[in-house]
Amino acid sequence: MARIELRNITKKFKRHAALSDLSLDVGDGEFFVLLGPTGAGKTTSLRLIAGLDAPNSGSILIDGEDVGQWSAAERDVALVFQYYSLYPHYTVRENLEFPLKSRRRRLSAEEVASRVARAAQTLRIEHLLERKTDRLSGGEMQRVSIGRAIVRQPRVFLMDEPLSNLDAKLREVLRAELKDLQMKFRATFLYVTHDQVEAMSMADRIGVLNHGRVVQIGTPHEIYNRPCDTFVATFVGSPAMNLLPGVFRNGKVIVAPGKLEIPVAAEVANRLSPDLEQVTLGVRSEDVALGPGGGLEGRVYGVENHGVEKIVTLKVDEHSLKATVPAHMPIEVDSTTPFAIDPGKLQFFATQTGNNLVR
Repeated sequence: MARIELRNITKKFKRHAALSDLSLDVGDGEFFVLLGPTGAGKTTSLRLIAGLDAPNSGSILIDGEDVGQWSAAERDVALVFQYYSLYPHYTVRENLEFPLKSRRRRLSAEEVASRVARAAQTLRIEHLLERKTDRLSGGEMQRVSIGRAIVRQPRVFLMDEPLSNLDAKLREVLRAELKDLQMKFRATFLYVTHDQVEAMSMADRIGVLNHGRVVQIGTPHEIYNRPCDTFVATFVGSPAMNLLPGVFRNGKVIVAPGKLEIPVAAEVANRLSPDLEQVTLGVRSEDVALGPGGGLEGRVYGVENHGVEKIVTLKVDEHSLKATVPAHMPIEVDSTTPFAIDPGKLQFFATQTGNNLVR
């Protein structure tokens, strides 16, 4: 186990800055997820920690020691890739043994066999040990790839979107298994993904990355319920948070005069600048309740059936917003329906900068 610190890291490829003044602190034994879109700098961050690339500036510390001059082998980290990086003509056993047979490790044959057996048992691949890896399914190959990391007993596990090539059901199974592994070994995991479901379901903490910069760090609950800006608000959550242009006036936020006006709780209104006029209103779909007594009315523009729930798109004048409702609720497209918005769950963002005004 180990603590990882990145201090003011900048990494450039020619004129492109992949990372800009990036700072992170991953706790010992923590499952930390770097979440961001393609090109945000997630994989670059892992490669720098692993020692495969060097930063242009800044420092990388593992357990308080600056490892900038250390080789990849000296850092004692295990990197699990999106692509399986197995030797196709080796058996599963030979693939698991391979990282243990370097001269640097000097392990006995008994210790190698013991580590392989423990990893195989943990990952439930004992029945595959004598099979060639080119005869495995995608899920089996990823288990073997993770096993190659486990047998090394590294200080840090670095995982680069290891589940992205698997089908949805297998991803769900392996998400639970990876989290269970991390808790069993009490190991430090730094996991990167663009999938916010993976991040929310696995992470102790999430760092949201965009254009090479850390936008927000927090627990899944904090990231979801108190996004620091409109990028995080729309990137985390499915469906994305509703963002509506409005005017804050007389204790209310007005999106469509006379049709979509919502009172703002006094404690929130007091935190908003009295000079504020234009504002971007943020509302999660689960905080839009369809049914009588809400005081608002919209036209049903679309309905998506997700099995256990439906996502309903409402139109109020030219404004659209999504609501999450139970699957059994009868909803017809082009019908008019009353609805309400929970005033205690509103988010307010600056129109110009996108920053959250009341978090």
